Amino acid sequence: MGNNSQPRHLHLYARHIGVAKRGAVLALLMFSAACQTVVPRGGQAPVTGARPEPIIIPADGKHKVALLVPITGPDGDVGRSIANATAIALIDTGNTAINVQTYDTALGADGAARRAIADGNKLILGPLRGDNVVSVADIARTKNVPIISFSNDIGVAGRNAFLLGHLPDQSITRTVKFAKSRGLSRFGAIVPSSVYGQRAASNFTRAVRDAGGVLVSVQEIDGSAASIDAATRRMQAAGAVDAVMVADTGKSALSIIPSIRSHGMKNARILGTELWNIDGSLAGSIVMREAWFSSVSDGYFRTFAGKYRTQYGKAPLRLASLGYDAILLTMRVAPSWKLGTTFPITQLTDTGGFIGIDGAFRFRADGLSERMLEVQEIQKGKFVTIDAAPAAFKP
Repeated sequence: MGNNSQPRHLHLYARHIGVAKRGAVLALLMFSAACQTVVPRGGQAPVTGARPEPIIIPADGKHKVALLVPITGPDGDVGRSIANATAIALIDTGNTAINVQTYDTALGADGAARRAIADGNKLILGPLRGDNVVSVADIARTKNVPIISFSNDIGVAGRNAFLLGHLPDQSITRTVKFAKSRGLSRFGAIVPSSVYGQRAASNFTRAVRDAGGVLVSVQEIDGSAASIDAATRRMQAAGAVDAVMVADTGKSALSIIPSIRSHGMKNARILGTELWNIDGSLAGSIVMREAWFSSVSDGYFRTFAGKYRTQYGKAPLRLASLGYDAILLTMRVAPSWKLGTTFPITQLTDTGGFIGIDGAFRFRADGLSERMLEVQEIQKGKFVTIDAAPAAFKP
């Protein structure tokens, strides 16, 4: 299907069509022509301080949008995958509204933000890491430039920073509620000794209480074999459990679950978080068999992944979908965005939400995103949806 026959981006995010219909349009968009890799921009001198500036209309008549991701360094593979996904989205939507430039945060996130603002960008997509969001947002705020970050660190959201990343609290709540509906009442959890683990423990405790379950035990580990063994022994001593939430990466779960089984919890249902969805190798592990976790749907992502392989010769990382959806979101807002002016952030909190590769989502006023999640079960060689995501947000 050539670009001239593509549905326009206005149709993709029209307010008054249903999520299911918008999803069908998204599926059509994803079969459009391939595109070229977004390359990093650099070389501009840093600009500091804030001073009023006149409205400058870009010569090409497009809104200027900066993509801040690591292109080099330890996280470069993630950043490049996100950047490539934004390039695909620009072609899929038949873009005539925005001009996206990529800045490598591996060379310094603050410097990248200053260069982006000096170049006249009115919206920043990124950064990836939560520890960069606050400083980038502070720099961008001086010029009234909002950021839509790919981070899932809820502690950095707010003011002009919106988080597009998948938030763990929603995954935990969805899974616990589903487990309770399937007759599981007594819950335990094992969490890492980190900020993520502390928040997961708090979210899990609240989710169990709200679902009407019994919280038996929450144990913290440092990742060592001794710590895991001690934690599972303490959980066994605390009383019988119907389900154990392993709020850690899939790789860590492979070490934790055998200890859970060996300490008397042979029949407990294993529960996980959204972190498991980024590691497809878990499906091949007998240890993970029949575990439940909640995540965004993979339906559209599989179609996107096929196109990505065709264009770039390899599979995209799971987080690449955030780059694609960030472009779709920007295109949805573009018709209400006067050229050369501040990005209209009030458009981001549309209660009807948006639709993208990762399904339906919307932003709250506090900068956090809400997503429609499905429950998946790890079966032999695959993740299987056992409870579909709701079709639309409640008003």
